[in-house]
Amino acid sequence: MTAVNILAGSAELGGELVLPPAAAGGVLFAHGSGSSRFSPRNTFVAKVLQRWGIGTLLFDLLTRTEDQDYAQRFDIDLLTQRLLAATDWLQTNPETRALKIGYFGASTGAAAALQASAERKAVVAAVVSRGGRPDLAGEPALGQVAAPTLLIVGGADYGVIELNEQAFAMMNCKKQLSLVPGATHLFEEPGTLEQAAQLAADWFARYLCNQKEGGA
Repeated sequence: MTAVNILAGSAELGGELVLPPAAAGGVLFAHGSGSSRFSPRNTFVAKVLQRWGIGTLLFDLLTRTEDQDYAQRFDIDLLTQRLLAATDWLQTNPETRALKIGYFGASTGAAAALQASAERKAVVAAVVSRGGRPDLAGEPALGQVAAPTLLIVGGADYGVIELNEQAFAMMNCKKQLSLVPGATHLFEEPGTLEQAAQLAADWFARYLCNQKEGGA
């Protein structure tokens, strides 16, 4: 693991980069509101991806001071700009600039991931949302997403399922909506986070690394 600092305007964002040997793809993690690069759920998913040979970058979308402002946690445009800054960093860093890039978003981070992928159609190769709020990306951005997108939702996350279905209908890209049986919003039920991580790994392996499903 390599500790990194990403400049986004006047903000300096801390991150953790892991590059398995011969990684063909790298996934940027956009965490949800009130979370950080230390999110235990995202860290779990990142370790699964690393075992598949996929690089990961977990980083803070907000500075510590900004995160104290509840409104900024839901400022999707700001979160999107931070994600784009991290994308630029990956593309200019000698160790990562050859990687195909994917986004993994949770909660509000999913909306930022979709907005950013709509802006960088030629750069972003795949998007996965876990328990996300893709609806917050807005219909114009959702309609412009070109990257293959997987929406993972807990089968018992009532209300959020419907919001994901609405966002799914607005998207014109290659897409899939997967429900994890028995899972609520944070995938705290036994085995549910593992199922979500496996779905994400299959998706990224297929579209970032050109592997067949179940190939690791």
